[in-house]
Amino acid sequence: MSKRIGPQDSELIAQYRNGSEAAFDLLVDRYKSKVYTTIFLIVKEQSLAEDLLQDVFVKVVHTLNSDKYNEEGKFKPWLMRIAHNLAIDHFRKAKRYPTIMMEDGSSIFNSLQFADENVEDKQVREEGVELVKRLIEELPDAQKQVLIMRHYMDMSFQEIADQTGVSINTALGRMRYALIHLRKKMKQLNFAYDKTIYPK
Repeated sequence: MSKRIGPQDSELIAQYRNGSEAAFDLLVDRYKSKVYTTIFLIVKEQSLAEDLLQDVFVKVVHTLNSDKYNEEGKFKPWLMRIAHNLAIDHFRKAKRYPTIMMEDGSSIFNSLQFADENVEDKQVREEGVELVKRLIEELPDAQKQVLIMRHYMDMSFQEIADQTGVSINTALGRMRYALIHLRKKMKQLNFAYDKTIYPK
């Protein structure tokens, strides 16, 4: 039995869907502090965390209004998942060329110093960047998460372990499998990542 004083989350959601803005305000008040803390621990910047906090609840509103919400009884974990994913996505979008070191010691984007690149070179590079991003998106969630936290957010494995609630060995294992899967996918597509500067 819940110890929370006041309406259950599901009741507030039902009230909001029936036109009660006050019900949604109660949900925001109930969780905004926890959502903000979750985001801030990832982005480590107050103004950015505040912006992303707003984005989280905008996304919640859109989902509830479009009748796509189907997490009855699980609003809190769903909300926290949105917060975590938006914070992670911020880094994925903001940092276009992370130095992703493969498990064989090579680097995907190690040669992205194109001061004199022509239009064709630029197009090839951009296509490569977008391909890698798409391949990262296709990784299992746990592997994608640790790869983005490590290479896009420059977090240490200790920080990743603390943030995701796993051991360092588990975080390292997820990274290893993410890189193995990424390299396998790129090999299947004949994607030539850089093996010249970090040879085996």
